[in-house]
Amino acid sequence: MPCPSKPNHTNSMNGKLITAVVVSALGGLLFGFDTAVISGAEQSIKAMFGLDGFWHGFTNAIALIGTIFGALIAGNAGDRYGRRNILILVAIFFAVSALGCAFTDSWYGFLFYRFLGGLGIGASSVIGPSYISEIAPANLRGRLVAIFQFNIVFGILLSFLSNYLINQLIAVDAWRWMLGVEAIPAVAFFGLLFLIPESPRWLIKMKREAEGLQVLRTMGSKNPEQESSEIIASLAQERGGANEPLFSRKFSFPIFLAIMLATFNQFSGINAIMYYAPRIFEMTGLGTDTALLQSVAIGVTNMLFTVLAMTLIDKFGRKTLLLIGSVGMIVSLGLTAMAFYQQDFNGYTVLIYLIGFIASFAFSQGAVIWVFLAEIFPNSVRGKGQSLGSLTHWVWAAIMTWTFPVVAELSYGGVLAFSFFGGAMVLHLIFVWKYLPETKGKTLEELEAVMARGYKRKPLEKVSR
Repeated sequence: MPCPSKPNHTNSMNGKLITAVVVSALGGLLFGFDTAVISGAEQSIKAMFGLDGFWHGFTNAIALIGTIFGALIAGNAGDRYGRRNILILVAIFFAVSALGCAFTDSWYGFLFYRFLGGLGIGASSVIGPSYISEIAPANLRGRLVAIFQFNIVFGILLSFLSNYLINQLIAVDAWRWMLGVEAIPAVAFFGLLFLIPESPRWLIKMKREAEGLQVLRTMGSKNPEQESSEIIASLAQERGGANEPLFSRKFSFPIFLAIMLATFNQFSGINAIMYYAPRIFEMTGLGTDTALLQSVAIGVTNMLFTVLAMTLIDKFGRKTLLLIGSVGMIVSLGLTAMAFYQQDFNGYTVLIYLIGFIASFAFSQGAVIWVFLAEIFPNSVRGKGQSLGSLTHWVWAAIMTWTFPVVAELSYGGVLAFSFFGGAMVLHLIFVWKYLPETKGKTLEELEAVMARGYKRKPLEKVSR
């Protein structure tokens, strides 16, 4: 008789797994596009609605304020209605937001549609990585979840490139085209989502074990029966799972890691730089066209080093990438702050320093954060835990985006901003070195034990790798 537990899949990825990952990761592309596209339109929007520095910053940050609410509710919604169904709703939000921003003549209408897009970004940041982590075999999970991050940076690059081309080709109301073109990939995302299955872990959690087992098989699990049994055993401890409180002592360690990693991610200045890259280059004396073109260089660097990180994340681990990236960010941000202090804008110095920062960020925090947040929380509170980490990320992103224009207009504003970012990365290096555990190669169920051990340790003791 055949043994039911015999592995029937190799370590390679099959076509159905690739399709599910690529389609679900399109939410990351829209996430990235929507996040960065405002960089080419923000000055026109400021003039269109007659905004001062404070309300200009608020208008640029309104989408990020929307992400806070999207991230806050997405985890529970995904646990209740399913990961795929929430992604379908996210696609609708992106499409309506893009078209609304393109056609509205009202500042309040513009705020509403940008906020709606922010809801989509926040929900996508929680549900996309969660879905991929739950369909991916353990040995492939890091690089597959990193595809979501790749799509974010690919979306950012597309937005920078689209902004540059539209600015070259369209003379009147180019900013409307910049924002409206996002509707095309949003509609495609909506249609493709109907071709992929629901998360196997969610199906099993909803007592649909046979469907969950079948999805595990089709997604290439090395031992689907054993993995299904492990999921069932883990979920059995929850008594339904959804009522498990996140803020309890046994989850204190993953909560601490999620909040700190998300905070440092934004204290690096990444969103301020992405939102205001053309403005930063204009601060160095460049014209608008040249500033937009240099933003494309930032986007290309971001994508290339994200790809490099994806190839290495499961080999060298999350912690190693974060340590290397921290050093690079400290050096790059320090040199940028010095350039603004000395007003040394000859040649391409600031561009080179910012490319160094983007390369270091993409290689480390950019590739790791969504993978890590999708790994460290157990099944019972994964949705809630990811929502907390994503919520923290977006709260700080909104604050940094809102305040950057105000700081930039101060004397030595560039010095203050980049000095703060560089100092924060010094603290980030210490945090990663002392506290962060390595998660590569472990199943989601195995990581529950690692996190449970972590909170029992003394605060300054290193966590086992």
